[in-house]
Amino acid sequence: MRNLLNEYAEEHSSLPSEALEWLERQTNIHTNFPRMLSGRIQGELLRLLVKISGARKVLEIGTFTGYSTICLASGLPEDGHVDTLEINDELVDLIYEGWRKAGLVDRISLHTGDAAETLIKLSKKEAAEYDLVFIDADKREYCKYYELVIPMLRKGGILIADDVLWDGKVCADPLPCDSQTRGLLEFNDILAEDPRMETVMLPFRDGISVALKLH
Repeated sequence: MRNLLNEYAEEHSSLPSEALEWLERQTNIHTNFPRMLSGRIQGELLRLLVKISGARKVLEIGTFTGYSTICLASGLPEDGHVDTLEINDELVDLIYEGWRKAGLVDRISLHTGDAAETLIKLSKKEAAEYDLVFIDADKREYCKYYELVIPMLRKGGILIADDVLWDGKVCADPLPCDSQTRGLLEFNDILAEDPRMETVMLPFRDGISVALKLH
């Protein structure tokens, strides 16, 4: 079924690069859940948020096929860098091919394995401070990711969380009992109530929250 509003929005947004168009096609061909791809409008939003904020160090939790990583890295200055985390090592070849086509391999470090374990390792590094964090991984673990990344996000840094409305399940009546919806419900409450953060939740695609770390 056509989404006319989405088509209209795409027509009035900046065009994706050839590398992103290629990667979207390959994601549809080679993965079982291509809808996990950030896509054109969200990708451009991520790129602009990085660019507008002046971020130089970005952390992404959930690479998938690397589409959103390209968007984040494209918004960085030449000396900027993205650390991105992905548990599925079967996607590595496709991820790197997309990054090579985008000419961004040198600006990105891919960390494969359990995200929480990787975050703990990254937190122990001297330069473990990020200007922007994007969370788009296992919804059951959002609260754990949040607890781990907030100390790594600088004051004035931006946190972005994807899929926070989860196909409307977060406000269904009765509320679903599945662990992913419950994880998102808990995360959404924690983020909204955290006095360190100033947050807006946008009913865009499957919901995206953008938060500023105040202190």
